[in-house]
Amino acid sequence: MEELADVIISASAYLGAGIAMGFGAIGPGIGQGFAAGKTCESIGKNPESAGLLTRTMLIGQAVSESTGIYSLVIAIILIFMQA
Repeated sequence: MEELADVIISASAYLGAGIAMGFGAIGPGIGQGFAAGKTCESIGKNPESAGLLTRTMLIGQAVSESTGIYSLVIAIILIFMQA
């Protein structure tokens, strides 16, 4: 019976890690694509400010990507720290 409980715990940890990475990657992916698209539109309208817009976009994307990295950390914890 204890063996079955260990298998269920392991399966739940792997399933949780997959779900964490799946949902954790959707948000940053959509947000970064939206930000890059709007930056390209802005550069098309005002090419002189391309440098400032690109720097600002990259900082915003780095902040947005941090949520994806947090979900990766949670997934790694779920996979490697099970009993």
